Amino acid sequence: MPIRELSPVEAPLVAGFYAEAPDYWLLAEGTCEPDRQSREFFTDAPPGCDPAQSHRLGLFLPPVTALAGPADKGAFPPPGGEGMGEGGTSEDSLRLSGVAEISYGFPDPGDAYLGLMILGPWAQGAGHGRTFLAHAEGLARSRGASRMFLAVLDANPRGRAFWEREGFRATGIRRQDVDNDHWIERLVKPLQP
Repeated sequence: MPIRELSPVEAPLVAGFYAEAPDYWLLAEGTCEPDRQSREFFTDAPPGCDPAQSHRLGLFLPPVTALAGPADKGAFPPPGGEGMGEGGTSEDSLRLSGVAEISYGFPDPGDAYLGLMILGPWAQGAGHGRTFLAHAEGLARSRGASRMFLAVLDANPRGRAFWEREGFRATGIRRQDVDNDHWIERLVKPLQP
């Protein structure tokens, strides 16, 4: 399961992912506008953070998931085939299945902020979220961050349950978004060296 930095020239790839996995945007903003939201993925950052210093990550998986049925057998060449990468699939045959954005310096200078982490429905429930988060935490540790923060929507109890299983706890900071009336709560997790 490769995880790598995404470049702004890959905004169309991110837009395609958002079009295939609109659930978060429909919940958070009431609309999915993949072109706009993919551009913002590469430019947004929390207050006081430099977007150029952020990590914009993509998680890539083969199109056939662990939940695929017998009809999907044989959809890929066998492992070890010519032009195959790790796991027996070529880089071109992998599907963008998750995105994440990590900024540094919010709310305090030594902190990391996970501004976004979305997995496509086909990538959920198989441990990919935990792996993706562990990768993000490793990047934050390598930048010297001692804590990772994020915000969770009250309207997303499934997301909150995931974050809490992964060790995030409420900070007591809550606010209501003026654009869409969502209540948002900030969570934090200490990052062990």
